[in-house]
Amino acid sequence: MRAAAPDAALDDADFTEPRPVRFRGQGGITLAGEFWGPEDGALAVFLHGGGQTRHSWKDSGAALAKVGMRALLLDARGHGESDWAPDGDYGREAMSADLLGILAELGRSAVVVGASMGGLTSLYATCRPGGERIAGLVMVDVVPRPEEKGVARVLNFLSGHQDGFASLEAAADAVAEYLPHRTRPHNPDGLRRNLRLREDGRWYWHWDPAMMAGDITEEDFENQTVAMEQAARELTVPVLLVRGRLSDVVSRQGVEDFRALVPHMEYVEIQGAAHTAASDVNDAFSDAVVDFVRAHLGDQPG
Repeated sequence: MRAAAPDAALDDADFTEPRPVRFRGQGGITLAGEFWGPEDGALAVFLHGGGQTRHSWKDSGAALAKVGMRALLLDARGHGESDWAPDGDYGREAMSADLLGILAELGRSAVVVGASMGGLTSLYATCRPGGERIAGLVMVDVVPRPEEKGVARVLNFLSGHQDGFASLEAAADAVAEYLPHRTRPHNPDGLRRNLRLREDGRWYWHWDPAMMAGDITEEDFENQTVAMEQAARELTVPVLLVRGRLSDVVSRQGVEDFRALVPHMEYVEIQGAAHTAASDVNDAFSDAVVDFVRAHLGDQPG
């Protein structure tokens, strides 16, 4: 597939409105997503982090579409408009199977852009049957051996507020406390994409609480780290690591440890961004992804 030149004249319909799509995931659950950009554009598949939805990528989807690329933004199982797993399976095997099944259905190679949970899913998928369809990886503020304190802070936020929020304002206050580097928006309506109003009149995060069932032990953390490091050692496809300079999840040492496993890794650090790098400074992030996709998929046939 060949990406259009940056100054090519594209029909506005190519990028101004996303096109909803549904896929069948592992175990028969329905996965929701949306396409941006022309069908023959170089394909990038976006996997969000835990507790987020595909809408965290919408600006990046539009940015890729404007230069003639194709973006597929997905809601992970248990998140957004995708089904919750009846068996509560949100492990890396199930999530990577979802991704690889979608790529097989599309019948195309793609660069996979994954943030946090999505990055680990895409990394693990590269060493599974069907992983050869992953033509490149963009890992967004995640490495095989992240900082335990930073991970704990993320998990504490995700597992908190099980009783919901009395208002969108209360939810916005919680997000502002969690992301102090961001300016709190005056209007909290943007959170409606991530929250659902239930019959009790309270707002709840729109993802399955079963995802956080059970305590994560140090042994669990180490086992996942070892599995991710092994997957990284086997990487032969192009890899871009994007780190938020303010991140407490990926340290400079974590970057160097990852580079030791993947010597051909490319690296971009985004000033003013933290763990949520893609949405913190989206223009810089989207530019990095566009350059990476163009470099590694721009000349492949559709």
